[in-house]
Amino acid sequence: MSTHQALADERNADVTIYVNGEMLPRADAKISVFDSGFLVGDGIWEGIRLHQGEFAFLDRHLDRLEQASKATMIEVDRGQVERALRRTVDQNGMTDDVHVRLMVTRGDKKTPSQHPSNVVGGPNMVIIAEHKVADPAVADAGLSLFTSTVRRPPPDTLDQRLNCHSKLHEVIALIQAVGAGADEALMLDPTGAVATCNATNFFVVIGDELVTSTGHYNLPGITRAVLLELAERIGLRAAQRPFSLTDVYAADEAFVTGTFAGLTPVREVDGRAIGDGRLPGPVTESLRTAYRDAVNADVAARAAARSASTTS
Repeated sequence: MSTHQALADERNADVTIYVNGEMLPRADAKISVFDSGFLVGDGIWEGIRLHQGEFAFLDRHLDRLEQASKATMIEVDRGQVERALRRTVDQNGMTDDVHVRLMVTRGDKKTPSQHPSNVVGGPNMVIIAEHKVADPAVADAGLSLFTSTVRRPPPDTLDQRLNCHSKLHEVIALIQAVGAGADEALMLDPTGAVATCNATNFFVVIGDELVTSTGHYNLPGITRAVLLELAERIGLRAAQRPFSLTDVYAADEAFVTGTFAGLTPVREVDGRAIGDGRLPGPVTESLRTAYRDAVNADVAARAAARSASTTS
């Protein structure tokens, strides 16, 4: 079981994929073996939801992509990206329940090497849009997490705030968790405090406080940021601070967040049941409702703005 577990959709066999300005059938969508992302994991990416014909929280995603672009010096043209996203979903006739993976690498190399000077041409951009609905069975059952021995590295090793292609440490953590019989991995930071999961952000509810990590050792998730803003609306104090596994085991509720599945309850961590066993817990359910409302409000505003720009 996984937060990225989706219901099967046969339409995905026929989707066309954006590759450097071309729309290609799934079977023909390819990147060179000399691509920087393939050779050394040198790339940045975003996962975005299409909801009711609009990309949810698109400005936040593009802001994060631009920040990663500046940090990595991988060139990104925001307008080009936005046009390519729209072209991809429009050509596939997509309007709702769609997950989009946008990837930009430094480009093709003339020889296998790390050095940026070996890049031939500009960056490679690929956009994969698929019909994807999160499997409701995952949220109904809740996730089991296992605390991996693989730590999130500090910013001076590999800044975890970058949404980059270098994910091997997260994959190894996940493999370790699955081998231990859990669904996904919980990862600690170098100090031993809780950081995040292998592919999602992690929250606990302690009384009237919603707690997540400091943010120094995890991706600044879009869903994570929205929830921190929404917490006060439902009477919660939101905190980004260090907390330990002792706090996790004693928490009233726990859940993970991500663009694809939104909020997914956690039923146990390291074999210890979280809270009283109700899934979702009352706070988690209130936040799920508030988050759905926020998504709807964002896409409605985007649709209105796009409509106004086409009629002016």
